[in-house]
Amino acid sequence: MSEAYFPVGPGLGLEENFLSLDDILMSQEKLPGRAESTLPRLAFALGQGAGTGDSLPEGSKLEVPLWLAKGLHDSKRRIISVELPKVYREAWRTVFSADANVVDLHKMGPYYYGFGSQLLNFDSPENPEIAQTILQASI
Repeated sequence: MSEAYFPVGPGLGLEENFLSLDDILMSQEKLPGRAESTLPRLAFALGQGAGTGDSLPEGSKLEVPLWLAKGLHDSKRRIISVELPKVYREAWRTVFSADANVVDLHKMGPYYYGFGSQLLNFDSPENPEIAQTILQASI
């Protein structure tokens, strides 16, 4: 007899595996960002407006899920810009390089490695350092 559900492992690298429950949950993690242009009728969907017709003005701060940030982040059209979450910034990378054994990565974010590898999709000058920290923390 066969099982009803065969577990699918998470995707590795820059692409998610949409058959993996872990990757689906990881893609819901929020990213801080900023609207680089006016976003019509999206204020309510992003939890920033009262009515469904409200627009987000240019320069508004946002918290968007990873899947939406990947769709809206385009270096040519400049719809939104994405900032690094605090656990991937330089201050935390310094803590990890000092002693990664004392940091509870699950408390920081249950999908630290997968989410960090997805951050490499965005144009950031800190991408090499993020990749190096993820690699060192996994060893």
